[in-house]
Amino acid sequence: MARSMDDIQRDIERTRRQLAGTLDELAHRTKPETLAEDAKAQAVNKLQDQNVQIALAGVAAAVVGLVVISVARSRKRSKDLKELKKLLASR
Repeated sequence: MARSMDDIQRDIERTRRQLAGTLDELAHRTKPETLAEDAKAQAVNKLQDQNVQIALAGVAAAVVGLVVISVARSRKRSKDLKELKKLLASR
């Protein structure tokens, strides 16, 4: 059965509208604002996960511990250097 010209033109117009809609959706999805909003939403959702919060708390505790150890070692070195200077000055 042969299709009429009107049927073919309607199909072409419908396909054009669908393509235009698809292109508009792609343009919206690739806007920097949309990408940033999506990334922010994903990050917020991920941070609300209890396992992630526990892991972040562990990392924060480790960082604080390393800072405390570093400061303590620095103070000890400083104290040792002062004592060494006193010993050398008394000679």
